[in-house]
Amino acid sequence: MSGRIRRFFRDRKEDVQDYTGGSGIIGKFVLAVLVIYLLVAVVLGFYWSDEPETFSVRENTRAVANAMGREPVTGFATTSTLIRIAETLLDKPGGYLTNDIFPPGLWLDNIPSWEYGALVQVRDLARAMRRDIARSQSQSAEDPDLVVAEPQFNFDSNSWAIPSTESEYRRGIAALKRYLDRLSSNGQNSAQFFARADNLNNWLADLETRLGSLSRNLGESVGKASISDAMVDVDADQALQEIPDGEEVKTPWTQVDNVFYEARGSAWALLHIFRAIEVDFRKVLQDKNAMASVKQIIIELEGTQEPMWSPVILNGSGFGILANHSLTMAAYLSRANAAISDMRDLLSRG
Repeated sequence: MSGRIRRFFRDRKEDVQDYTGGSGIIGKFVLAVLVIYLLVAVVLGFYWSDEPETFSVRENTRAVANAMGREPVTGFATTSTLIRIAETLLDKPGGYLTNDIFPPGLWLDNIPSWEYGALVQVRDLARAMRRDIARSQSQSAEDPDLVVAEPQFNFDSNSWAIPSTESEYRRGIAALKRYLDRLSSNGQNSAQFFARADNLNNWLADLETRLGSLSRNLGESVGKASISDAMVDVDADQALQEIPDGEEVKTPWTQVDNVFYEARGSAWALLHIFRAIEVDFRKVLQDKNAMASVKQIIIELEGTQEPMWSPVILNGSGFGILANHSLTMAAYLSRANAAISDMRDLLSRG
């Protein structure tokens, strides 16, 4: 038995030597470089897999205003927060990983999923600012810098070069900075930010569907029947007819962690956005008695950012022995979505 083991390792050694060009100095050098590269890639992979920390929206707003020598006018907190979120996607450890084609970024999938979740919220808020928040009415002209920023963030998130995703997103960030500069100036070409209930409500309507979809995807980690499909063939004239269960929809086990981190990235971005909304829309929130709803949303979103102590995303079967991180995340997002629904109702009242 021991002879077979020695022969196995001797054969593997010969295979490596053949692959690296023999047992000479060049072959050993190539092998050493390859081993060192892989070790460094593994270490960097662990470092790059750390999620960005949350930041104080108010401190960030004050810091940006002081650096610009401006007063933080209405809209300053939301715009500077949007810029900070977009910059975090590009400047966190490892940079933007979604479009990486070399290790260790090529091997990682959790952080790219996190990036996509946060990116979706950047896109949605940029669109809301261009379409509603920066315009006084439907016939008003769009802000020229937001016209540039919004499509830049909708550029292909997987483009490695010619042009790269990072370069296009930085153009969007630069356009947001120009908008922020004009917003806080008193010149004739100053930008506008209308912190009205209807503008906020329009963005919340889109967000409500986003969170509903995320909660559904998270819930499918344990398998759910697709009720909508089951209702198609129901005969309305046969009231006593049994309604069949729909086909079970379950997230593949290889995608459970990706869905989880996409939701976690979305929640991270939304946590900061709602903290900024609490600042810029304070007057309308108080007038509509909606401040409590915002506080509740922030509390639920803070729960989604609790530290992960498990090295893997556990996918226990609901009430089983093991935890199910996806269902825990879905619970937080569902409660946040319920608070958003209450908030929209309050904002729509006269």
